[in-house]
Amino acid sequence: MTTKNRTTSLSEVHETVDTTQPGKKWKKIFSFLGPAYLVSVGYMDPGNWATDLQGGSQFGYKLIWVLLMSNLMALLLQGLSARLGIVRRRDLAQANRETYPKMVNFCLYVLAELAIAACDLAEVLGMAIGIHLLTGLPILYGVFFTVLDTFLLLYLQRKGIKRLEAFIIALVLIIGLSFLIEIIFAQPNAGEVLKGFIPTSLNDGALYIAVGIIGATVMPHNLYLHSALVQTRKIKTDDASIQQALKFNRIDSVIALNAAFFVNTAILVLAASVFYKTGNTQVAKIEDAHTLLAPLLGNALAPILFAIALIAAGQSSTVTGTMAGQIVMEGYLRLRINPWMRRLITRLIAITPAVAVILISGDENLDDLLVLSQVVLSLQLGFAVIPLIHFVSDKETMGKFVITTPIKIISWIVAGILIFLNVKLVLDESIAFFNSSDNSWLKTLIVIAWLAFLWLFCMMTFLPIIRKRKLNKKVLIHGEQKPIENLSVPQMNTIAVSLDFSDSDEKIIAYAIAQGNNKASYVLMHIVETASSGYLGEATDDYETRKDAERLNLYTNQLQAMGYTVKGVLGYRNRVKEIVRIVKEEEADLLIMGAHKHTGLKDLIFGETVNTVRHRVDIPVLIVS
Repeated sequence: MTTKNRTTSLSEVHETVDTTQPGKKWKKIFSFLGPAYLVSVGYMDPGNWATDLQGGSQFGYKLIWVLLMSNLMALLLQGLSARLGIVRRRDLAQANRETYPKMVNFCLYVLAELAIAACDLAEVLGMAIGIHLLTGLPILYGVFFTVLDTFLLLYLQRKGIKRLEAFIIALVLIIGLSFLIEIIFAQPNAGEVLKGFIPTSLNDGALYIAVGIIGATVMPHNLYLHSALVQTRKIKTDDASIQQALKFNRIDSVIALNAAFFVNTAILVLAASVFYKTGNTQVAKIEDAHTLLAPLLGNALAPILFAIALIAAGQSSTVTGTMAGQIVMEGYLRLRINPWMRRLITRLIAITPAVAVILISGDENLDDLLVLSQVVLSLQLGFAVIPLIHFVSDKETMGKFVITTPIKIISWIVAGILIFLNVKLVLDESIAFFNSSDNSWLKTLIVIAWLAFLWLFCMMTFLPIIRKRKLNKKVLIHGEQKPIENLSVPQMNTIAVSLDFSDSDEKIIAYAIAQGNNKASYVLMHIVETASSGYLGEATDDYETRKDAERLNLYTNQLQAMGYTVKGVLGYRNRVKEIVRIVKEEEADLLIMGAHKHTGLKDLIFGETVNTVRHRVDIPVLIVS
């Protein structure tokens, strides 16, 4: 286990696919294709199955528009994620670490790990259920069996990123073909399916499923993942090469995410046409769907394909979940551990709640746990989406590849929709709990959680804006760069000279004369600081005051004899106030003072006259050391 000050994202596969070699255009395109397919499997994992099955069986085709909206959101957000990785060569976790304070980053890290654990929980349950449906192995044993895929991931990583992508694409094809055959068996009504694309209002039950669908489709860990995976492609750093990489990755995303949209839509349409239409509106469990497929469709192959696709979905998603966990840990903590250990830790975290639910309540509530995991994912979305939009909107770091204003507006609208749905869902659940529960401790905990989330949301949303304004303000302090055109200095008609009657007096007077020569008049001043002067002021007539007046007259007479226009003035009481008063009364154009270089304790004893005076006068001050 190691820590690094600066590490590349997914360092073992970073820039291992060289796209800079000359060749045919179709080969160039294929060299870029792959990252979005690894991302897309997160959009068709077992968590999607549970939400899509519940949505289709309970509400028919009415939630297809939610899937479409989620897919459009996914295309936008994954495009932004890829843009961040291609242009800045940073993944989302690294960019967060460089932008936000430690406490904010720690909270974002914890939420990201929570999202990955929730995703992995869905994959564990999905694979375990799929193995149970295909082989009859108890689900609890299937949960423990999923630990073994740690070694499969380790093997695939050693083979390189292209082999890993080929394996994932093969699993995606299995899922897609399985559901294509299922749809052919189901023969849904095309007209009713098309009506499902028209948005409708959502009641409480539909809203819960809709938020789960969004959480299952647009997943926060995929934003971390995509920004890192695009860096597996080695590209040139010139603008044309970056623009080309953005274009080909956009093609990659459109193909892969639309394939995921087809799978999700197929699951929902299958549930609507087979269960909703036959009155089986309470089919919310994957096992029930598997059991009813054969008798309702009249085909024994349908449930087998269903189970195979479920296993493929779980297995493909578990690979990308591990990579996302590695990205998050290395990006936020700069901590790198062996991939198999990271995989094992993530898998054990996911297994714990699954095993607990099975042991406590059996297999009956597993599908509810699947849907809950997707809602948890959805609740984390805002904390990944908002920083991402900030980063790709920053012209300072993105340069000419900063997103345009229309894309920026659409992105913030999408973020607003996600946050609104999440806040409404959680707020409704919190209010319902407050009305039905007498547990004061839990109520207090909920309030604290709300305050913590509000603080984190404000910091994450507004801190980059505040810092950017401060930076702009600092830049504007110096104003625009202008050529030096005027070096003339106004004539100094009256020069005030502060004397302390020490060995420095002669040097201070010499500097004063050098500034004005015979053309200026001079005001020599000295501040009397005897005990009696503090009370009597100008009426003071003690020995020291008389000696100060004599010495000031001596300086004045000598300079007048040399041909200079000189006036002597004594001040009393406060040194700073008197110097400022005399300067203003005499209408001096320049003040010359001596500095004695004392610091620390002497500053407290003798005061910081020079520093204080210069802030209280509006004329130039020359300090003679």
